[in-house]
Amino acid sequence: MTDYSENLSDNSFDKGTNITLNFFWLGFTIYTLSWVVTTTSYVNYIVFQSIQILGILLFFPTAIMLIQWNFNNKYLKYIFILYYVWIFTVIIRGFLFEYGFIKYLIIDLYGGIFVYFAPLILLFPKNPFYLRKVFNVAVIFGIFYIVYDIFFIKDLLYRFGRNLTSQAIVEYFSKTLSIPSGFLLLTYIYHSNKRKLFALFLIILTFLLALIRARRGMMFMALSILIVSYIIYFLSNKVRLINIFLSVILASFIFVYGASIYNKNKTGLFGFFEARKNESTRKGVELYFYRDMNTKDWIIGKGINGSYYCPGVDSAFTVYRYGIETDYLSIILKGGIISLMLLLLIAIPAIFKGLFYSKNILSKAAGIWILFYLGDLYPVPVTNFTLNYLLVWISIGICYSDEIRSMSESSIKNIFSTKSV
Repeated sequence: MTDYSENLSDNSFDKGTNITLNFFWLGFTIYTLSWVVTTTSYVNYIVFQSIQILGILLFFPTAIMLIQWNFNNKYLKYIFILYYVWIFTVIIRGFLFEYGFIKYLIIDLYGGIFVYFAPLILLFPKNPFYLRKVFNVAVIFGIFYIVYDIFFIKDLLYRFGRNLTSQAIVEYFSKTLSIPSGFLLLTYIYHSNKRKLFALFLIILTFLLALIRARRGMMFMALSILIVSYIIYFLSNKVRLINIFLSVILASFIFVYGASIYNKNKTGLFGFFEARKNESTRKGVELYFYRDMNTKDWIIGKGINGSYYCPGVDSAFTVYRYGIETDYLSIILKGGIISLMLLLLIAIPAIFKGLFYSKNILSKAAGIWILFYLGDLYPVPVTNFTLNYLLVWISIGICYSDEIRSMSESSIKNIFSTKSV
């Protein structure tokens, strides 16, 4: 097969599309950063929600302009269209023409309506030049993650038992802003040393803050990224034996030293994790969920406004809950097993194509990112309108692209080092 890079030229990307993509990512960035601040409960909601509206006015019309209804894979075409027909039925079932409900759908990044439109990013132009913009957005989010952490450090380090504000800050900051940098680690060979180290620092920081606040799902996400990135590094590095030997020594030192620090602080800094490490917090919620769902609900879901009866689990929630921390159940709550199965029919073949039928790290990293998403569906809610979730569908697009999967490593490196984009 002809290397795709042989067809690349100065006209390989359209300047108009390039500008439109810039406005899309600018709007998405404004929308996301404004929403994340509102999760702290320390800001003026009206001001930041107004800024979110500005972001929507930028990313929504440009997204429509960028959608191209063409597929280079017939299987993906038919399943994706079927999936979106079903998604449309999920949206119209339970939709309320009420101001409060519509405002919630537009403003909320985690439970709003834009999560249903997120898969459409699969239909954006797939020219590898444009992927650089995604990398840049991940870096910007990482910078703001650190800035926000500094501003709200007291809440992040709160260790005197359960505190919902502190818990929300740790989870929302990490899942929304720092976890996407994990994709930079998986594709480390295309980035500068500064960017690699920055991404590594972000994921380690995410893990440590999750450990302090006993957010086990976040710990799992961060640790998975670190381990798999390290494996990719070994497999793609020519001096394997030396690196393995040095890494074993380094890993042993970190483990022993880390265990020592943990034991000394398990009644202080890590006290909350120590108290919660064997605690099961979801069993009761899941039991209420199972009791409330009938056969029809399991098959087709309850629609966009679907909820389940769940009293007395936590004082912060009402009697009826509109989501559940076990994310595959949340998908079923809204769209039933049909939604979940259609998603898997798209995602699983993409994983195999990316991992086993590709010639470059970019495609393999894309397959791994999709695999991470499926693995995270149990411990962490990840089906949200975040860069993390957009990367899942961008990765699906990469994995189904024969052209991108067949590109050589040197070709992709040349693309990402081009200064004209």
